[in-house]
Amino acid sequence: MSRLATSSRLHLVLAVAAFALFASIGGRAEAKVFLSTEEALRLAFPNATVERKTAFLTPEELARARAEAAVEVRSAVVVQYLARRDGRLIGTAYFDTHRVRTLEETVLVVVDLAGKVARIETLSFREPTDYLPRASWYAQFLGRGLDSELKLDRGIRPVTGATLTATAAVAAVRRTLAIHHVLSSREKKP
Repeated sequence: MSRLATSSRLHLVLAVAAFALFASIGGRAEAKVFLSTEEALRLAFPNATVERKTAFLTPEELARARAEAAVEVRSAVVVQYLARRDGRLIGTAYFDTHRVRTLEETVLVVVDLAGKVARIETLSFREPTDYLPRASWYAQFLGRGLDSELKLDRGIRPVTGATLTATAAVAAVRRTLAIHHVLSSREKKP
Protein backbone atom coordinates (compact mmCIF):
# COMPACT_ATOMS: atom_id res chain seq x y z
CA MET A 1 0.00 0.00 0.00
CA SER A 2 1.37 3.40 -0.89
CA ARG A 3 2.24 5.96 1.74
CA LEU A 4 -0.45 8.32 0.36
CA ALA A 5 -3.15 5.63 0.60
CA THR A 6 -2.09 4.79 4.16
CA SER A 7 -2.14 8.46 5.09
CA SER A 8 -5.59 8.97 3.52
CA ARG A 9 -6.91 5.88 5.27
CA LEU A 10 -5.55 7.11 8.61
CA HIS A 11 -7.17 10.52 8.08
CA LEU A 12 -10.47 8.84 7.28
CA VAL A 13 -10.28 6.67 10.40
CA LEU A 14 -9.43 9.70 12.54
CA ALA A 15 -12.24 11.74 10.97
CA VAL A 16 -14.76 8.98 11.65
CA ALA A 17 -13.51 8.62 15.24
CA ALA A 18 -13.66 12.39 15.78
CA PHE A 19 -17.20 12.53 14.40
CA ALA A 20 -18.29 9.62 16.60
CA LEU A 21 -16.73 11.30 19.64
CA PHE A 22 -18.39 14.61 18.78
CA ALA A 23 -21.75 12.91 18.28
CA SER A 24 -21.51 10.98 21.52
CA ILE A 25 -20.21 13.88 23.59
CA GLY A 26 -21.35 16.99 21.75
CA GLY A 27 -24.72 15.71 20.59
CA ARG A 28 -25.73 14.08 23.85
CA ALA A 29 -23.85 16.18 26.37
CA GLU A 30 -26.60 18.76 26.20
CA ALA A 31 -29.43 16.24 26.66
CA LYS A 32 -31.37 17.10 29.77
CA VAL A 33 -33.80 15.47 32.12
CA PHE A 34 -35.57 18.30 33.89
CA LEU A 35 -38.21 16.47 35.94
CA SER A 36 -39.19 12.95 36.86
CA THR A 37 -42.76 11.79 36.32
CA GLU A 38 -43.47 12.08 40.04
CA GLU A 39 -41.98 15.59 40.28
CA ALA A 40 -43.99 16.79 37.29
CA LEU A 41 -47.24 15.41 38.72
CA ARG A 42 -46.56 17.03 42.13
CA LEU A 43 -45.95 20.39 40.44
CA ALA A 44 -49.04 20.08 38.28
CA PHE A 45 -51.34 18.93 41.09
CA PRO A 46 -50.17 20.19 44.49
CA ASN A 47 -52.12 18.78 47.44
CA ALA A 48 -54.00 16.37 45.19
CA THR A 49 -54.32 12.62 44.93
CA VAL A 50 -53.21 11.29 41.56
CA GLU A 51 -54.43 7.97 40.21
CA ARG A 52 -52.71 6.25 37.28
CA LYS A 53 -55.20 4.68 34.89
CA THR A 54 -54.58 2.75 31.68
CA ALA A 55 -57.19 2.97 28.95
CA PHE A 56 -57.40 0.99 25.72
CA LEU A 57 -58.86 2.75 22.70
CA THR A 58 -61.04 0.65 20.43
CA PRO A 59 -60.11 0.70 16.73
CA GLU A 60 -62.97 3.15 16.17
CA GLU A 61 -61.80 5.41 19.01
CA LEU A 62 -58.23 5.31 17.74
CA ALA A 63 -59.41 6.32 14.26
CA ARG A 64 -61.48 9.14 15.79
CA ALA A 65 -58.52 10.37 17.85
CA ARG A 66 -56.32 10.38 14.74
CA ALA A 67 -58.94 12.30 12.77
CA GLU A 68 -59.48 14.88 15.54
CA ALA A 69 -55.77 15.34 16.22
CA ALA A 70 -54.83 15.54 12.53
CA VAL A 71 -51.42 14.18 13.63
CA GLU A 72 -50.09 10.70 14.24
CA VAL A 73 -51.59 8.76 17.15
CA ARG A 74 -49.49 5.61 17.33
CA SER A 75 -50.86 3.62 20.21
CA ALA A 76 -54.27 2.53 21.39
CA VAL A 77 -52.86 2.20 24.92
CA VAL A 78 -53.24 5.44 26.86
CA VAL A 79 -51.97 6.18 30.36
CA GLN A 80 -53.88 8.92 32.18
CA TYR A 81 -53.13 10.49 35.53
CA LEU A 82 -56.40 11.60 37.13
CA ALA A 83 -55.95 14.21 39.84
CA ARG A 84 -58.50 14.66 42.62
CA ARG A 85 -58.74 17.10 45.45
CA ASP A 86 -61.34 16.49 48.17
CA GLY A 87 -62.65 13.62 46.04
CA ARG A 88 -63.38 15.82 43.02
CA LEU A 89 -61.59 15.51 39.69
CA ILE A 90 -59.49 18.63 39.02
CA GLY A 91 -57.58 17.60 35.89
CA THR A 92 -55.98 14.83 33.87
CA ALA A 93 -52.32 14.56 32.92
CA TYR A 94 -50.75 12.76 30.00
CA PHE A 95 -47.10 12.19 29.13
CA ASP A 96 -46.18 12.29 25.45
CA THR A 97 -42.80 11.03 24.30
CA HIS A 98 -41.99 11.77 20.68
CA ARG A 99 -39.09 12.32 18.32
CA VAL A 100 -38.07 15.91 17.66
CA ARG A 101 -35.35 15.61 15.04
CA THR A 102 -33.50 12.35 15.69
CA LEU A 103 -33.85 12.16 19.47
CA GLU A 104 -36.75 12.16 21.89
CA GLU A 105 -38.53 14.68 24.06
CA THR A 106 -41.09 13.96 26.77
CA VAL A 107 -43.71 16.51 27.71
CA LEU A 108 -46.46 16.56 30.30
CA VAL A 109 -49.78 17.96 29.12
CA VAL A 110 -52.44 18.65 31.75
CA VAL A 111 -56.01 18.93 30.53
CA ASP A 112 -58.57 20.78 32.66
CA LEU A 113 -62.22 19.86 33.13
CA ALA A 114 -63.21 21.97 30.12
CA GLY A 115 -60.86 19.98 27.84
CA LYS A 116 -58.28 22.75 27.55
CA VAL A 117 -54.55 22.81 28.25
CA ALA A 118 -53.93 23.74 31.88
CA ARG A 119 -50.19 23.06 31.91
CA ILE A 120 -47.41 21.92 29.62
CA GLU A 121 -44.01 20.95 30.95
CA THR A 122 -40.89 19.53 29.28
CA LEU A 123 -39.60 16.60 31.33
CA SER A 124 -36.72 15.53 29.12
CA PHE A 125 -35.13 16.83 25.96
CA ARG A 126 -32.48 14.70 24.26
CA GLU A 127 -31.73 17.12 21.42
CA PRO A 128 -29.22 19.95 21.98
CA THR A 129 -30.82 22.47 24.32
CA ASP A 130 -30.34 25.20 21.71
CA TYR A 131 -33.45 23.69 20.08
CA LEU A 132 -35.57 23.96 23.22
CA PRO A 133 -38.02 26.91 23.21
CA ARG A 134 -38.37 29.12 26.26
CA ALA A 135 -41.11 28.69 28.83
CA SER A 136 -42.85 31.79 27.46
CA TRP A 137 -43.33 30.01 24.14
CA TYR A 138 -44.98 27.02 25.83
CA ALA A 139 -47.25 29.40 27.78
CA GLN A 140 -49.21 30.17 24.62
CA PHE A 141 -50.76 26.67 24.84
CA LEU A 142 -52.47 27.46 28.16
CA GLY A 143 -56.24 27.68 27.88
CA ARG A 144 -56.26 26.29 24.35
CA GLY A 145 -58.58 23.58 23.16
CA LEU A 146 -58.36 21.41 20.08
CA ASP A 147 -59.37 23.66 17.20
CA SER A 148 -58.07 24.96 13.87
CA GLU A 149 -56.02 27.66 15.64
CA LEU A 150 -53.90 25.09 17.50
CA LYS A 151 -51.29 25.08 14.74
CA LEU A 152 -48.00 26.77 14.01
CA ASP A 153 -48.39 30.09 12.21
CA ARG A 154 -52.00 30.29 13.35
CA GLY A 155 -52.65 30.49 17.09
CA ILE A 156 -49.16 29.23 17.95
CA ARG A 157 -46.12 31.34 17.09
CA PRO A 158 -43.23 29.50 15.45
CA VAL A 159 -39.75 29.50 17.00
CA THR A 160 -36.75 30.55 14.95
CA GLY A 161 -34.11 27.83 15.11
CA ALA A 162 -36.45 25.33 16.78
CA THR A 163 -39.04 24.60 14.11
CA LEU A 164 -38.89 20.83 14.60
CA THR A 165 -39.32 21.19 18.36
CA ALA A 166 -42.27 23.54 17.89
CA THR A 167 -43.87 21.19 15.37
CA ALA A 168 -43.40 18.22 17.72
CA ALA A 169 -44.85 20.14 20.70
CA VAL A 170 -47.94 21.21 18.75
CA ALA A 171 -48.45 17.62 17.59
CA ALA A 172 -48.10 16.35 21.17
CA VAL A 173 -50.72 18.80 22.45
CA ARG A 174 -53.11 18.06 19.56
CA ARG A 175 -52.67 14.31 20.11
CA THR A 176 -53.26 14.65 23.86
CA LEU A 177 -56.37 16.80 23.52
CA ALA A 178 -57.85 14.45 20.90
CA ILE A 179 -57.23 11.36 23.05
CA HIS A 180 -58.65 13.14 26.08
CA HIS A 181 -61.77 14.12 24.13
CA VAL A 182 -62.30 10.57 22.90
CA LEU A 183 -61.89 9.12 26.40
CA SER A 184 -64.12 11.79 27.96
CA SER A 185 -66.90 11.15 25.45
CA ARG A 186 -66.68 7.44 26.30
CA GLU A 187 -67.59 8.27 29.92
CA LYS A 188 -70.59 10.36 28.84
CA LYS A 189 -72.23 7.51 26.89
CA PRO A 190 -75.27 5.98 28.61
